Parts: sequence; C-alpha cells; structure tokens
Amino acid sequence: MRTRESRDILLAMEGITKSFSGVKVLDGVSLQLKKGSVHALVGENGAGKSTLMKILTGMYDDYQGTITLEGKPIRFPDERAALNAGISIVAQELTPIPDLTIAENIFIGREPTTRFKGIISRKKLYEQTRELINKLGLAYDPHTKMRELSVAETQMVEIIKAISRDSRLIVMDEPTSALTEAETHYLFGQIEQLRDQGIAIVFISHKFDEIFRICDEVTVLRDGKFIGSQPIGELDQDKIVTMMVGRQISDIYPPLLPPGDPVVFEANGLTRAGEFKDVSFRIRKGEIVGVSGIMGAGRTEVARAIFGLDRLDAGEIKLAGEKLKIRTPRDAIRKGIAMVSEDRKQLGLVLVRSIKDNIALPNMDRFARGWVIKRGKLREEAKQISAKLSVKASSLDIEAGNLSGGNQQKVVLAKWLVRSLKLLILDEPTRGIDVGAKTEIYRLIRDLASEGLPILMISSELPEVIGMSHRVLVMAEGRIQGELPREQATQENIMQLIVAAAKEH
Repeated sequence: MRTRESRDILLAMEGITKSFSGVKVLDGVSLQLKKGSVHALVGENGAGKSTLMKILTGMYDDYQGTITLEGKPIRFPDERAALNAGISIVAQELTPIPDLTIAENIFIGREPTTRFKGIISRKKLYEQTRELINKLGLAYDPHTKMRELSVAETQMVEIIKAISRDSRLIVMDEPTSALTEAETHYLFGQIEQLRDQGIAIVFISHKFDEIFRICDEVTVLRDGKFIGSQPIGELDQDKIVTMMVGRQISDIYPPLLPPGDPVVFEANGLTRAGEFKDVSFRIRKGEIVGVSGIMGAGRTEVARAIFGLDRLDAGEIKLAGEKLKIRTPRDAIRKGIAMVSEDRKQLGLVLVRSIKDNIALPNMDRFARGWVIKRGKLREEAKQISAKLSVKASSLDIEAGNLSGGNQQKVVLAKWLVRSLKLLILDEPTRGIDVGAKTEIYRLIRDLASEGLPILMISSELPEVIGMSHRVLVMAEGRIQGELPREQATQENIMQLIVAAAKEH
C-alpha cells in the first residue's frame, strides 16, 4: 500500500548511470519529483544535469537504473514517448518557427482536424490556443507571428505548448538567462500558477536568488554523482555552493588591489538618441568600474557605442589623454579597446570553429601577412594565452561549442588578451556560468586589473557588481544616476538610486 508521501511522488529516478565511450557521466544518480512542486536541479557545468534531463525526456535510452511514473516503471525509447507520458522540456535555446503564428507553433505536427481526415481545422486551432492562453491569464493574440514576440513571450509560448500536451512535468533549463527582471518576475508568476495546478517543474539555474525565490526543493549533482536533495528551507547559498563544488567558498570574490592614480579612460557627455544621454565617467589604471541598473537602463548601449558597434550622436572618448574617433569595432580594437559581449554564443564565439580559430579571427593583423597565416605564431600564442587562462580542453583544435560555459568565456577573453589592451569592457561576464567557473573568471578579472588594465564591467547581478568593483556607476533611464565608492556600494544604496530615478520619470 502506498503511503501519502509516496502518492505525492510524481516521478522517481533511481540509480541512473550513463557512460559515453566508456566514461561515466552519471553514476548512480537519483531524483524524486513531487506533484505541484518546483524542484531545482543544480551543479557545476559538467555535473550531469543535462544528461539526466535528456534521459528523463527520452533523448537517451541506453542507461542503467530505473524510472517510475506515479509508481509504475517506465522507460522512454524516444522523446515522443516522454511527451505522450506528459513530460516536456522548455530548452535554454528556443527554436520557434518565426514566420508561423503562436497557434501554429503550439500545435505544429498535431493540428486539430475537421471531420474530414487530414484537413486542418483552423477554427479549432485558434480556439484551442485561445483557451490555453486564457488558462494562464495571458493576453496574447494566437494569430501573432512568433518573430514579433520577446524572448520572455517566446518562452511562455513554449510553456503553453507543454501544457497543450497535458504535461504533468515540465523541465525548464535556464529559463531566465535572457530575461529582464520584470520578465523574470512575470515568468515566476506563471510557474506558481502551474504549481498550483499540480504540475511539477524541474528548474535548472545558476542563479541562487531565483532558486530561493521560486523553488521548493533542491537536488545537487557533482561530477556525475548525486550529492543530496533537501527542502529549500533547510539550505542557504553557502551550503548549496559547498555541495556543488565539494569545498567551501568562503570568499567568492577575490580581494582587489587599489587602482593607480592616472586616469586612462574618459567618457564625456556620451549621447545616443533614445538610448542614453550625457553619460560621463572616468576609469583609472587598474580600476574596475562596475555598472549596475535594471535592463533597459542603457548600460549595454553605452558599451556598444564605446566599442564602435553603434554611432554616438554627441560626446567624446579619450584614452590615455588622446581623443578618439571610433566609428567601427575595428577602430576600437586598433586603439586597444576590447569588448566581451553579454551573449558569448551569438556574438562572442564562432561555436563551430576551434579554440585556435576563435582566438585568431579578430587578430589577423597579428597572425597573417597578406593572405598567408603565420600558423606557428598563432598556435604558440594561442597555447600560451589558453594556459594562462586555464582553458580546460584536450586540444586547441576542439570546437568552442563543445566547451563548458566557463571555458567558452575564457576563450572569449583569450582572443582579446593576445593583444596589448588599454581598456577591457565586460558585459555580463559570468552569465550562464556555474559558481566554480565564476570564481575562476573573477580571479582572471582581478589579475588583469592588478596588471594595470582599466576594466568597465556591466552586470545585472548585484552581488557580482558589488564584489568585483572599485566603484559602481548606477544607470537608470539612460543616465548615470549616481556613483558609489566600494565602501558605499550596497544593494540597498544601488536600489535606492534606481527607485529614485523611476520616481523622477
């Protein structure tokens, strides 16, 4: 006879073991999911989270161990079998068909038909979609083309698609990685509705504040092994970090050395219509200046303009006392300015090219003479900078897309650090990176500043911008609303400046 607690268990994975080419990537992992709960699955990149979810959703069927759904043993031979059993995934990389409508995307491949077999009933298609949209309290028009939706709206359509399949378990892989704070708040409201309807959610995230905001339980994996599961109320961030990395990280942020006296970079009155206005600041030698603010404050737009991606309407930029005219990124690079963009997969790397090729691409002025590439020099410098940054890869010929998030970010840094830089712009430098890799990136940033490099660092994570900055600039409504020295840079003071700016507008 099943106990009440066992009846609450929707799905249990026990002793799951999976190997690739004789190498174990999962070793006896267990996971229990309760009905109507949000369950965080956490671990460093490479811990086995994705492999476990691929087994759960039917992408891999050659594994050892057992899966039971409401007490009955199951084994999914493919993804369709998992979908038919009510298990869906909202992947991190969304792949909608942009020229189809919301309704067509939701029901693609299983459109409702008329009484004549094979004839799609567009009336039923849009009626059923509207019912689903209303069920979640949304106001979308089912006829809207997917290309007209924001990332958050696109993710909600993926969730609607999962519900349309009568899903009782939905896996959400880094669902907020590209969302604003407002969009994240809205998404969490929808997740709470799903929880109230008895749907179980597996929530994969590197953001601890989100885990504590939305999740009921946490399961931690490390190096393919199950470390533990506990209710969220019994955990704090330090305990989760210790479970994830196998050691205490008492100080995630390394100590910063005091910056030098000379001002290296100056921005005076930078303005771009509709995006930012009269932005002025200075960065000294070896100084890390953080930029905080909510999405849409103009932070990334200022960085893009400094790097030459967008044109300025007014203002001037000085580097080492020289007034610069930067019209393109090529101009910026030649003057010693580099930018690590917020989206490394789309803008920072060519994922299908090797580590070596990614390092070479923006540096052909160093590694080529005419049409001839100096392959020996390229390989030697790529090897040296990769070693300096501790890029974990068996070869420089490994494709960037096969690296973990942390190692991908190191390659993005590597391609700039083979040059002699005078200013480094970092936009969301640890987005989508686990806590262990974050500590490595933070030490790299600290070391670069210690060598005298001025750094402008944009971050949406308040603990990060506070922990890694000598000074913090707070932006809102396209303007710098205030500047806080390190000793005054607290979450409360930053938020007060942002709220004050909102009241003014």
